[in-house]
Amino acid sequence: MAKHILRGIAISVGISIGKAFFLNRSHYRILPRQTLSQAALPHEEARLENAFRDADSELSAIRERMPAELRDHVMIIDSHLMILRDPKLAGKAIGHVKELGINAEWALEKAVAEIEEAFNALDDPYFRERVQDVRLVAERVMAKLAGDTEEMRAIESRVVLMAYDLTPADTVEMETSKIMSFVTVQGGKTSHTGILARSLAIPAVVGVTELEDYVSDGQLVIVDALKGIILVEPSEEELARYSDLKYKFEDYQAQIFRTCHLPGETIDGYRVKVLANIERFEEVTSAIDNGGEGIGLYRTEYSYLNRKTLPTEDELYEEYKDLAAIMSPKRVVLRTLDLGADKFMAHFGTLEEQNPAMGLRAIRFCLRHTDLFRTQMRAILRAATTGNIAIMFPMISSLSEVRQAMHQLRQCVASLRKDGIAHNADLPIGIMIELPSAIMIAEVLAREVDFFSIGTNDLIQYTLGIDRTNRYVSHLYQPLHPSIVRSIKHAVDAAHQAGIEVSLCGEMASDPYCIPILLGMQIDTISLNPQAIPGIKRIIRQTTMEECKSLLRQVLQSTAVSTSNHLVQNRIFQRFPEELTFFSSLLDTEEVPLS
Repeated sequence: MAKHILRGIAISVGISIGKAFFLNRSHYRILPRQTLSQAALPHEEARLENAFRDADSELSAIRERMPAELRDHVMIIDSHLMILRDPKLAGKAIGHVKELGINAEWALEKAVAEIEEAFNALDDPYFRERVQDVRLVAERVMAKLAGDTEEMRAIESRVVLMAYDLTPADTVEMETSKIMSFVTVQGGKTSHTGILARSLAIPAVVGVTELEDYVSDGQLVIVDALKGIILVEPSEEELARYSDLKYKFEDYQAQIFRTCHLPGETIDGYRVKVLANIERFEEVTSAIDNGGEGIGLYRTEYSYLNRKTLPTEDELYEEYKDLAAIMSPKRVVLRTLDLGADKFMAHFGTLEEQNPAMGLRAIRFCLRHTDLFRTQMRAILRAATTGNIAIMFPMISSLSEVRQAMHQLRQCVASLRKDGIAHNADLPIGIMIELPSAIMIAEVLAREVDFFSIGTNDLIQYTLGIDRTNRYVSHLYQPLHPSIVRSIKHAVDAAHQAGIEVSLCGEMASDPYCIPILLGMQIDTISLNPQAIPGIKRIIRQTTMEECKSLLRQVLQSTAVSTSNHLVQNRIFQRFPEELTFFSSLLDTEEVPLS
C-alpha cells in the first residue's frame, strides 16, 4: 500500500505515474517583516514599483509567447495583467509602506490579505475563487521582490509538477512534453488554471491541502485525476494496477473522442441534443472540440467580475455577438445575471441578509435593479441579430416574475426600436426551473415561454432543504430521491403538453447513472460541462428508449431513494461497466460520521 494517500479535486481527467518536482513558492508566505525608518521608505516604495513593473513585463512576454492552441485563452492572462495594473492592489501596498513604515513584502501581503477578507465574506464559492487570481498576481510580484527568476522554464525532465498554486501564466509556460500532470494545494474547479489544464489535456488535481506535508522532490507518485487521489510511494501492486488503468483510460478516451461529434441519438432513433455549460468566453473552444451541439447555458456573471465598473451595453454586445458568431448556426442560451446582493459589493454595497441563497439574487436582483437588467437585455437583443441566441431567466418562482421580466424585455425592444438600433425581438425566451414552486405551477409557466431549462443543482437543494457543501448533510443530496425524479418528470410533461422544449443543465446531465432516467422522460436537450460530453454521448448512443422507459417506470414506483439508487446502479453497471470505471457519480454519496 502507498506510503500516503492524499485527496483533492480532479479538474482535468487522466492518470500519470512519475517523480514529483516541487515548484516551491511557499517560501513567499514566510515573509520578512520589518519596521523601517522614514529615510528607508522611499527605497521600499521604489522596490514595490519596480517589482510591479518587472512582473508586468514578464507577464506581457508570456502573453506574447502563448502557443497557438491556447490563444483563445489570452483573456485569462489579460485578467491578471489587469489586476497587476489596477492601482487598488499596488496603491494599497505602497500606501501601507508610507503610512505604516513597513517593508515592501509585508505591505504587499497586508494589501492582499485585505482584499481576500472582502472576497471571503461572499457566499458563492465561484466568486470566492476569484480572489485567488489576486493572490497569484501578488506572488508574481513577490517573486520579483525576492529576486527570483522563473522556475518553470528550468524543468528539464518529465515530472509530476507539485506546487502550492500555479498561475495561468505558469500553465501557459508548461512544456507538455515535460509535465505529466500537476497537483496543487490551492485551486478549484472553476479556476483559470483548471480551464487551461483541460485545454492542454494535462491531468490535474487541486485542493490537496496536505501536499506539502507528505510529498518531497523525487518521490514516486501516482496522480489519479479521475478520482482526485494522489498515491505517494505506491506499492508494486498499485503501480501495476494503475499502469493498466492508465492504458485502458487512454484507449477509452481515444475511442470516445472519435465519436464525440456524432449526434446524441439512441440505437432506436431518439434524438437528444447534447449542449455545453460554459461560464467564460474562452471555454467555447472546449465546447466545440468535445462535440457540444451548442451552448445550453452561458453563465453571464463572469463579465461583471474583476472590474471596478459595470460592463457597458456595447461591451456585452460585442461579447455575445462573438459567441453567437463562433457557434453559429448552433444555439447559444444566455442566462441573464444570476447574482445576489453579497456578490455585488463593489457596485451596490453590502446588503445585510441572513440567508443570501434565499434572498435578493438572480431574477429578483435584476427586477430590483432594472437599469442593469435592461443594459444586459438590450445587448442580448442586439447580438441576437447575428446568431442563434436564446435568452433565459434564472430562479423563477412565480408567474408574476415571468411577466415582469417579459415586460422589461418588451421595454428594451421598444427602446431599441426608438433608437433605431438593429435587434431581434423574436428570440426564444426560456426560464430556469429550479425551485419547487416553479415545479408546482409548471403548466402555468409553460404557457408563457418557449422553453424550460431544469437546474437540478438548486432544485435538489431547495426541494430537500440541504446544503450540499455542508459535510454533515451533503449525503442527503440525492438526485434519485422520489421527490426529485417526480418533480423533473412533472416539469418535462408540463412542457411537452404545452408544446415547448425542455432541457436539463444541472450536474445530473453529466452523471452516467442519471442519463437513462432523463432519456426515459423524453427530455429534449441536456447541457453539461464540455469534458463530460464525449462519455455521455457514448452512453446515449449505446442505449435504447425502450430500456430507458422501463427503468424510469421502475424508479417512479419506488418510494425510497435507496431502492431507486439500487435499481439504477445495477442496470447501469450491467450495461456500461467500461464507462463506469472512469466516471464518478452523484449517487456515490457517503455519510460523514459526526465527531
